Amino acid sequence: MKINCVIIDDEPLAINVIKNHLQEFQNISIVDTFNNPLDALDTLENSEIDVLFLDINMPKMNGLDFLKNIPVKPYVIITTAYREFAADSYDLDVLDYLVKPIPFPRFLKSINKLTQRIHNNDNVKSSTLKDESYIFLKVDKKLVKVKYDDILFIESLKDYIKVCTTAGNYIVHKSLTSITEELPQNNFLRIHRSYTIAIDKVKSIEGNSIEINGKRLPIGRKYINNTKQIILKTPNV
Repeated sequence: MKINCVIIDDEPLAINVIKNHLQEFQNISIVDTFNNPLDALDTLENSEIDVLFLDINMPKMNGLDFLKNIPVKPYVIITTAYREFAADSYDLDVLDYLVKPIPFPRFLKSINKLTQRIHNNDNVKSSTLKDESYIFLKVDKKLVKVKYDDILFIESLKDYIKVCTTAGNYIVHKSLTSITEELPQNNFLRIHRSYTIAIDKVKSIEGNSIEINGKRLPIGRKYINNTKQIILKTPNV
């Protein structure tokens, strides 16, 4: 699934930073870049644009004012040097708010949020797109595309996590809380301070543990009721 984007920023250096970040994602195509938001109107109205990277403080028209007045609204990721506009931005249903200089790990989190949102919306239209849902994981120095459907469970290793999949395991410098927030809530569940699981991969549940792919994982005391309710699909345990 190709994701088409447009970048609007009056600073060429800022555009280059986003372009360099996007080079890591083969599924994202940059349709065009603009230094003036008004110049982007025709492209936004007549092309299939999925996401707009939008600066706020620009000449001729403020980015937020521009957003209020465009008839066709793709997903919007704000890229700005100013933190104080965050509340106003989220009132306009922006997908994310990135503060310059934008570090790649934070940018990666935003892209994962974007692909998850697009996947969720596509699933409303067609359940056949399940195989196209994925997350990017930074493993060593490269980005690895991992399908949600391949993930078995994720284990916390202090400052790292181990993502266990049907194709192998990946060690990623990320917290379990962070990765859990990036995954679709309907498909994944935190069951312990050290484990998040793929709900459909559970083979059995016994006492305070579950089995996935031949491995038995503990269920934390504070997670036990919610875990059993979701896995057993019962209103009360």
